[in-house]
Amino acid sequence: MRRIKLEIAYDGTNYHGWQIQPGMITVEGVINQALSELMQENITVIGASRTDSGVHAKGNVAVFDTESKIPAEKICYALNRYLPWDIRVQSSIEVPEDFHPRKVKSKKIYEYNILNRKISLPTKRLYSYFVYYDLNADAMKQAAKFLIGRHDFKSFCSVKTQVMDTVRTIYNLDVEKDGYMIRIRITGDGFLYNMVRIIAGTLIEVGRGAIAPEDIVKILNGLDRELAGPTAPAHGLTLLGIEYD
Repeated sequence: MRRIKLEIAYDGTNYHGWQIQPGMITVEGVINQALSELMQENITVIGASRTDSGVHAKGNVAVFDTESKIPAEKICYALNRYLPWDIRVQSSIEVPEDFHPRKVKSKKIYEYNILNRKISLPTKRLYSYFVYYDLNADAMKQAAKFLIGRHDFKSFCSVKTQVMDTVRTIYNLDVEKDGYMIRIRITGDGFLYNMVRIIAGTLIEVGRGAIAPEDIVKILNGLDRELAGPTAPAHGLTLLGIEYD
């Protein structure tokens, strides 16, 4: 038995997230089916990040076990022939049999894109959140600094979050303005349900002047979801990659 690690990119527009759901088309479900056809085995992958419905990825990670003798580095090329155009495996390598993509220490990197102009651009509609009112990117950048470090992010996760421990570490949180596009890039040891999208929504509120940058500290300490901003739409979010120690 061998364990194979895949790096996967996908456009999340047509999928109900990563994780298998009854009666829904999901990225995990499509990959399982394609792998099972290719390997002629019943394959079930283990994913590193269970991205939400509509969220995109450039470098999600998954592993699976197989008896197949296909060289590991060639599996990605063969598998892509079985996958739809909006899912592509970028690489495939063999890893130790005990490697688990969610249990190994890692850093996850996400990016949230905001198209900030008076009129939307159709070519950007699937991969960025259109905001027509002016946003102060400098204020957003100032607010972001208060979120860096190890904190209890209970105010920045969905009320549906089922985990008991809401403490996470953010290593980097940058806000950059490039023409009409504002990019929020965040690196952390893990993220709670909707955490990145709520952070993005809160920084947008800062950008429009509804929340002062220094109020981020009060929101963190308040441990109350109602204190933070709205959950930004899923289509602006992309999982850029996962770095393993």
